[in-house]
Amino acid sequence: MIRLCHDLSMAWDKTREETLALPINALALLILADYSAGQGWNWQNWMRGAEQQGTARDKEINAALGEGWQWLMTHGLVARDSSQSSVDAYRITRLGRETLEYGVDKLTAAERLGVALHPRIAQRVESQFLLGEYDLAVFAAMREVEIRVRDLAGASDGVLGTKLMQWAFAPAAPGPLADPKAEGSEQEAAMNLFKGAIGLFKNPASHRAVSYEDPLIASDVILLADLLLRLLDRIDKRL
Repeated sequence: MIRLCHDLSMAWDKTREETLALPINALALLILADYSAGQGWNWQNWMRGAEQQGTARDKEINAALGEGWQWLMTHGLVARDSSQSSVDAYRITRLGRETLEYGVDKLTAAERLGVALHPRIAQRVESQFLLGEYDLAVFAAMREVEIRVRDLAGASDGVLGTKLMQWAFAPAAPGPLADPKAEGSEQEAAMNLFKGAIGLFKNPASHRAVSYEDPLIASDVILLADLLLRLLDRIDKRL
Protein backbone atom coordinates (compact mmCIF):
# COMPACT_ATOMS: atom_id res chain seq x y z
CA MET A 1 0.00 0.00 0.00
CA ILE A 2 1.34 3.45 -0.91
CA ARG A 3 1.01 6.01 1.82
CA LEU A 4 -0.09 9.41 0.57
CA CYS A 5 -0.58 11.39 3.75
CA HIS A 6 1.96 13.99 4.83
CA ASP A 7 4.22 13.44 7.84
CA LEU A 8 2.98 15.06 11.01
CA SER A 9 6.52 15.89 12.10
CA MET A 10 7.30 18.71 14.44
CA ALA A 11 9.40 21.39 12.78
CA TRP A 12 13.06 21.37 13.75
CA ASP A 13 13.27 24.54 15.82
CA LYS A 14 16.77 24.44 17.28
CA THR A 15 19.16 27.23 16.44
CA ARG A 16 22.37 26.69 14.50
CA GLU A 17 24.40 26.87 17.72
CA GLU A 18 22.18 24.34 19.50
CA THR A 19 22.12 21.96 16.54
CA LEU A 20 25.86 22.01 15.86
CA ALA A 21 26.68 21.61 19.56
CA LEU A 22 24.86 18.27 19.74
CA PRO A 23 26.98 15.09 19.54
CA ILE A 24 26.02 13.13 16.44
CA ASN A 25 24.31 10.32 18.37
CA ALA A 26 22.25 12.79 20.45
CA LEU A 27 21.30 14.69 17.30
CA ALA A 28 20.29 11.46 15.57
CA LEU A 29 18.10 10.32 18.47
CA LEU A 30 16.30 13.67 18.53
CA ILE A 31 15.61 13.26 14.82
CA LEU A 32 14.41 9.70 15.39
CA ALA A 33 12.12 10.76 18.25
CA ASP A 34 10.63 13.51 16.06
CA TYR A 35 10.23 11.11 13.14
CA SER A 36 8.45 8.64 15.42
CA ALA A 37 6.21 11.25 17.05
CA GLY A 38 5.18 12.54 13.64
CA GLN A 39 4.52 9.04 12.28
CA GLY A 40 7.16 9.70 9.66
CA TRP A 41 7.41 7.42 6.66
CA ASN A 42 9.60 9.36 4.22
CA TRP A 43 12.85 10.91 5.42
CA GLN A 44 13.01 13.44 2.57
CA ASN A 45 9.55 14.66 3.53
CA TRP A 46 10.80 15.05 7.09
CA MET A 47 13.76 17.08 5.86
CA ARG A 48 11.56 19.31 3.69
CA GLY A 49 9.28 19.94 6.66
CA ALA A 50 12.29 20.87 8.78
CA GLU A 51 13.31 23.35 6.09
CA GLN A 52 9.91 24.90 5.40
CA GLN A 53 8.51 24.99 8.93
CA GLY A 54 11.64 25.02 11.05
CA THR A 55 15.23 26.23 11.11
CA ALA A 56 16.72 23.74 8.63
CA ARG A 57 16.62 26.31 5.84
CA ASP A 58 20.00 27.23 7.36
CA LYS A 59 22.53 25.27 5.29
CA GLU A 60 24.63 24.22 8.27
CA ILE A 61 21.61 22.95 10.18
CA ASN A 62 20.40 21.15 7.06
CA ALA A 63 23.79 19.46 6.62
CA ALA A 64 23.87 18.43 10.28
CA LEU A 65 20.40 16.89 10.06
CA GLY A 66 21.50 14.97 6.97
CA GLU A 67 24.45 13.62 8.95
CA GLY A 68 22.07 12.61 11.71
CA TRP A 69 19.92 10.69 9.24
CA GLN A 70 23.01 8.96 7.88
CA TRP A 71 23.96 7.93 11.44
CA LEU A 72 20.52 6.40 11.94
CA MET A 73 20.82 4.45 8.70
CA THR A 74 24.37 3.27 9.39
CA HIS A 75 23.49 2.03 12.88
CA GLY A 76 20.35 0.21 11.77
CA LEU A 77 17.85 2.35 13.64
CA VAL A 78 15.92 3.00 10.45
CA ALA A 79 15.53 0.79 7.39
CA ARG A 80 13.98 0.96 3.94
CA ASP A 81 10.25 0.37 4.03
CA SER A 82 9.59 -2.27 1.36
CA SER A 83 5.86 -1.63 1.52
CA GLN A 84 6.40 1.80 -0.04
CA SER A 85 7.44 2.58 -3.61
CA SER A 86 9.51 5.63 -2.72
CA VAL A 87 13.25 5.04 -2.28
CA ASP A 88 13.12 7.60 0.52
CA ALA A 89 10.56 5.63 2.53
CA TYR A 90 12.12 4.58 5.84
CA ARG A 91 10.62 2.90 8.89
CA ILE A 92 11.97 2.76 12.43
CA THR A 93 13.46 -0.67 13.14
CA ARG A 94 13.03 -2.76 16.29
CA LEU A 95 16.52 -1.66 17.33
CA GLY A 96 15.50 1.93 16.72
CA ARG A 97 12.46 1.62 18.98
CA GLU A 98 14.55 -0.08 21.66
CA THR A 99 17.04 2.76 21.47
CA LEU A 100 14.28 5.33 21.79
CA GLU A 101 13.01 3.53 24.88
CA TYR A 102 16.27 2.65 26.63
CA GLY A 103 18.74 5.20 25.29
CA VAL A 104 21.90 4.93 23.29
CA ASP A 105 23.95 3.08 25.93
CA LYS A 106 22.57 -0.33 25.01
CA LEU A 107 23.27 0.33 21.34
CA THR A 108 26.82 1.48 22.08
CA ALA A 109 27.46 -1.54 24.29
CA ALA A 110 26.17 -3.93 21.63
CA GLU A 111 28.45 -2.30 19.07
CA ARG A 112 31.40 -2.82 21.40
CA LEU A 113 30.61 -6.52 21.30
CA GLY A 114 30.42 -6.36 17.52
CA VAL A 115 33.97 -7.66 17.41
CA ALA A 116 34.43 -11.42 17.09
CA LEU A 117 34.45 -12.73 20.65
CA HIS A 118 36.46 -15.76 21.67
CA PRO A 119 34.74 -18.95 20.45
CA ARG A 120 34.24 -20.18 24.02
CA ILE A 121 31.93 -17.27 24.82
CA ALA A 122 30.79 -15.92 21.46
CA GLN A 123 27.37 -17.48 20.85
CA ARG A 124 25.94 -17.88 24.35
CA VAL A 125 27.25 -14.67 25.86
CA GLU A 126 26.27 -12.54 22.87
CA SER A 127 22.75 -13.99 22.92
CA GLN A 128 22.33 -13.29 26.64
CA PHE A 129 23.67 -9.77 26.25
CA LEU A 130 21.36 -8.90 23.35
CA LEU A 131 18.42 -10.18 25.42
CA GLY A 132 19.40 -7.70 28.13
CA GLU A 133 20.55 -10.43 30.53
CA TYR A 134 23.72 -8.56 31.38
CA ASP A 135 24.39 -10.26 34.72
CA LEU A 136 24.08 -13.74 33.17
CA ALA A 137 26.29 -12.76 30.24
CA VAL A 138 29.05 -11.45 32.53
CA PHE A 139 28.87 -14.50 34.78
CA ALA A 140 28.96 -16.92 31.83
CA ALA A 141 31.97 -15.15 30.31
CA MET A 142 33.99 -15.15 33.52
CA ARG A 143 33.01 -18.72 34.35
CA GLU A 144 34.54 -19.80 31.04
CA VAL A 145 37.78 -18.14 32.12
CA GLU A 146 37.75 -20.12 35.37
CA ILE A 147 36.97 -23.38 33.56
CA ARG A 148 39.75 -22.77 31.04
CA VAL A 149 42.30 -22.05 33.79
CA ARG A 150 41.31 -25.22 35.65
CA ASP A 151 41.64 -27.34 32.52
CA LEU A 152 45.03 -25.92 31.52
CA ALA A 153 46.43 -26.10 35.06
CA GLY A 154 45.12 -29.61 35.70
CA ALA A 155 43.48 -28.49 38.94
CA SER A 156 40.80 -30.46 40.77
CA ASP A 157 37.19 -29.29 40.83
CA GLY A 158 37.62 -28.41 44.51
CA VAL A 159 39.98 -25.52 43.77
CA LEU A 160 37.76 -22.53 43.00
CA GLY A 161 37.76 -18.86 42.17
CA THR A 162 40.60 -16.67 43.37
CA LYS A 163 42.37 -19.59 45.08
CA LEU A 164 42.53 -21.35 41.72
CA MET A 165 44.02 -18.25 40.07
CA GLN A 166 46.54 -17.78 42.87
CA TRP A 167 47.68 -21.39 42.67
CA ALA A 168 47.73 -21.62 38.85
CA PHE A 169 49.70 -18.39 38.34
CA ALA A 170 51.76 -18.37 41.55
CA PRO A 171 55.13 -16.73 40.78
CA ALA A 172 57.06 -18.30 43.64
CA ALA A 173 56.19 -21.98 43.32
CA PRO A 174 55.87 -21.44 40.31
CA GLY A 175 52.29 -22.25 39.33
CA PRO A 176 51.65 -24.44 36.29
CA LEU A 177 50.50 -21.47 34.19
CA ALA A 178 53.16 -18.98 35.30
CA ASP A 179 55.54 -17.97 32.52
CA PRO A 180 59.00 -19.20 33.58
CA LYS A 181 60.69 -16.71 31.24
CA ALA A 182 58.90 -13.67 32.67
CA GLU A 183 60.25 -11.46 35.45
CA GLY A 184 58.90 -12.16 38.91
CA SER A 185 56.94 -8.90 38.93
CA GLU A 186 55.33 -9.82 35.61
CA GLN A 187 54.38 -13.26 36.90
CA GLU A 188 52.79 -11.62 39.94
CA ALA A 189 50.95 -9.12 37.73
CA ALA A 190 49.51 -11.96 35.61
CA MET A 191 48.33 -13.72 38.77
CA ASN A 192 46.72 -10.55 40.08
CA LEU A 193 45.06 -9.85 36.73
CA PHE A 194 43.27 -13.21 36.69
CA LYS A 195 42.68 -13.26 40.43
CA GLY A 196 41.19 -9.76 40.41
CA ALA A 197 38.95 -10.41 37.41
CA ILE A 198 37.51 -13.59 38.90
CA GLY A 199 37.22 -12.11 42.39
CA LEU A 200 35.45 -8.96 41.25
CA PHE A 201 33.29 -10.13 38.36
CA LYS A 202 32.69 -13.87 38.76
CA ASN A 203 32.74 -14.80 42.45
CA PRO A 204 30.06 -12.33 43.65
CA ALA A 205 27.57 -13.62 41.07
CA SER A 206 28.22 -17.16 42.31
CA HIS A 207 26.86 -16.30 45.74
CA ARG A 208 24.26 -13.57 45.28
CA ALA A 209 22.25 -11.68 42.70
CA VAL A 210 24.40 -9.08 40.95
CA SER A 211 22.72 -6.50 38.74
CA TYR A 212 24.46 -4.87 35.79
CA GLU A 213 22.15 -2.00 35.00
CA ASP A 214 24.76 -0.27 32.83
CA PRO A 215 25.21 -2.24 29.59
CA LEU A 216 28.47 -0.39 28.87
CA ILE A 217 30.07 -1.80 32.03
CA ALA A 218 28.72 -5.26 31.25
CA SER A 219 30.17 -5.16 27.74
CA ASP A 220 33.56 -4.07 29.06
CA VAL A 221 33.64 -6.97 31.53
CA ILE A 222 32.80 -9.39 28.72
CA LEU A 223 35.61 -7.92 26.62
CA LEU A 224 37.93 -8.42 29.61
CA ALA A 225 36.92 -12.09 29.72
CA ASP A 226 37.60 -12.27 25.98
CA LEU A 227 41.12 -10.90 26.54
CA LEU A 228 41.81 -13.36 29.37
CA LEU A 229 40.71 -16.29 27.22
CA ARG A 230 43.04 -15.18 24.43
CA LEU A 231 45.90 -14.90 26.89
CA LEU A 232 45.10 -18.43 28.02
CA ASP A 233 45.27 -19.59 24.39
CA ARG A 234 48.82 -18.22 24.26
CA ILE A 235 49.65 -20.05 27.46
CA ASP A 236 48.21 -23.25 25.99
CA LYS A 237 50.63 -22.95 23.06
CA ARG A 238 53.54 -22.44 25.45
CA LEU A 239 52.75 -25.46 27.63
